[in-house]
Amino acid sequence: MINWLQAPKSQDVAKYIECYWLIEKCPSVESYQYPKLNPDPSAHLIISPSNQAYDYGMDLGTVDGHGSHLLFPHLQTFQLDHSKPFIHLGVKFRVGALYSLGFPLYSHSMLDVIEEINLANLFYSNESNVNELDENKLIEVARSDSELCRNQLDALFLPWLGNCKEDQHSRLTRKVLQLLDASPISKLGNMLFCSQRTLERSFSRVTGLTLKQCQTMNKLEEMLEYLYQRSANEIDWVEVAFEFGFSDQPHLIRHLKKQIGLTPKSYANERGLTIDVYGGVRSSLAKTSTIAIPTN
Repeated sequence: MINWLQAPKSQDVAKYIECYWLIEKCPSVESYQYPKLNPDPSAHLIISPSNQAYDYGMDLGTVDGHGSHLLFPHLQTFQLDHSKPFIHLGVKFRVGALYSLGFPLYSHSMLDVIEEINLANLFYSNESNVNELDENKLIEVARSDSELCRNQLDALFLPWLGNCKEDQHSRLTRKVLQLLDASPISKLGNMLFCSQRTLERSFSRVTGLTLKQCQTMNKLEEMLEYLYQRSANEIDWVEVAFEFGFSDQPHLIRHLKKQIGLTPKSYANERGLTIDVYGGVRSSLAKTSTIAIPTN
């Protein structure tokens, strides 16, 4: 695998996009064929060759298709098919960004949804210069020069900013996101000088998620990062339960089983089969912010 992550260079773009990323599996590389994609409150635009297949295993079946697609925030853990060579160039949006950007196809109810998308139509509909958009060329640039690719993506997204919808709901949601992981949900209303009902309604309208759902996904991500940094024999599950706010070890076991389909013991033994969200790839894809890293 080769992968990189780049934050937008434009501060205007960075307000809505957390990072750009690239992952590629070459024919000669062996890797986990069916990794799992953990729940994620962010949406991703995934740019792929038009003839390249994708496959997301879900609770109620499989969503598959070809080419570029939008991955909306998802509460489920998806199983990916990485059995064949592939390449994805991705855009990870900040939580709630699609609401402010007025993104086509977006509604606050679109959770656990994958939609095929025509990139030319997407950017053309927002008055970008569609004649300069060639996804294959963009992918080739991404392979050879991550910084140049970042700059080109910044240039594609800058025109969106003129149509941003910043209202009281998006402004309140942005404040909530700054506090959510460090504060009890029950105290957020008082901290932000509004009623709890107003806060919940605005957050759901912008993100499609409840405060609890978003906080739970963030806590899962933090916990899996903590576990990944330790060997199986170093993990004290009672300590982990205490560290991440579970009432006891059985509560932690039920949580992991529900969220990623694995018990703590299974996760410790098979952690390589679980990756975090596109744009923060763990395990079979080592993290990096600026450079490409080959891994076996």
